[in-house]
Amino acid sequence: MRVVIAPDCFGGTLTAREVAEAVAEGWHRTAPDDELHLRPLADGGPGFVDVLHTALGGVLHTATVTGPLGTPVQARWLEHDGTAYIESAQACGLHLIPSDQRARTAETATTRGVGELIGLARDARTIVVGLGGSGTTDGGEGLRETVGHVTARLVAAADVENVLLGPNGAAHTFGPQKGASPEAVERLEARLAAMDELADVRDRPGAGAAGGLGAALMALGATVESGAGMVRSLTRLDDALDHADLAVTGEGSFDWQSLRGKLVTAVARGAAERGLPCVVLAGQVTVGRREAGAAGVQESYAVAEHAGSVERSMADPAGTLADLAAHVASHWSQRRP
Repeated sequence: MRVVIAPDCFGGTLTAREVAEAVAEGWHRTAPDDELHLRPLADGGPGFVDVLHTALGGVLHTATVTGPLGTPVQARWLEHDGTAYIESAQACGLHLIPSDQRARTAETATTRGVGELIGLARDARTIVVGLGGSGTTDGGEGLRETVGHVTARLVAAADVENVLLGPNGAAHTFGPQKGASPEAVERLEARLAAMDELADVRDRPGAGAAGGLGAALMALGATVESGAGMVRSLTRLDDALDHADLAVTGEGSFDWQSLRGKLVTAVARGAAERGLPCVVLAGQVTVGRREAGAAGVQESYAVAEHAGSVERSMADPAGTLADLAAHVASHWSQRRP
């Protein structure tokens, strides 16, 4: 049986490659004869640059830029065939903000470093900015203050389809995840609404990505593409699916946001186009069977449930994921077409 293992990272615990390797290790315990093809992926968020570097090659550059708290951080960007690929999370990611500081920084974290990375890549013909995993909700204000005039073609590779404002906007949807209290969320919403330079793009899908960084890039003339779709194409995932019997994907949390432009839906869509079953292995699962089925996912499995608790799964992320994969293989390895 030929199985394509194409996961995203498990945010804060495992990279996409580590996820793929853990799933493969567990799968082969149960089904040692299955042919496994590992395709670690990203949707614009953490891992975007590393995944594309593995798939495309090119030159990795490392730079010191302003982090979300205003202090220097190291960030990498990729140059390949006239295109620069930037991962916004490397300059303003939530992982760069200690968890015990997030309540204090939810309203002040900046995207200035992303603008600095764009400046460093200014000689490229095209600059692709991967959006996702940010610790910021500044509407890209830091970027706009830094980047100046951009002559390259700009592309925003968004990991979500959210607009800028409202109940599905940047502040209300993602602010609490970044430490914002209900009162802070309302202040962030008001601040985003007052940004006149974003008025013409605030209702576009993807404007709310990375705390409004999507809207800022649109205001600078960027086109918006699905980050998951872009990675699917550049990593030649479809070629692997053409010869597969099963697709396995996953992410840290398979929830309602996963159905709004996240990577697992891109993998599931590719599998469905070929009549292949697709299963999801995630740290936690809150998507119902009906919603998952509508997105092309036959089954979804939670590491936390299999391990007995979130605490147990987090104590050994790779080991408990491998254990789950071994269990899932016992159900799916024999379901050959």
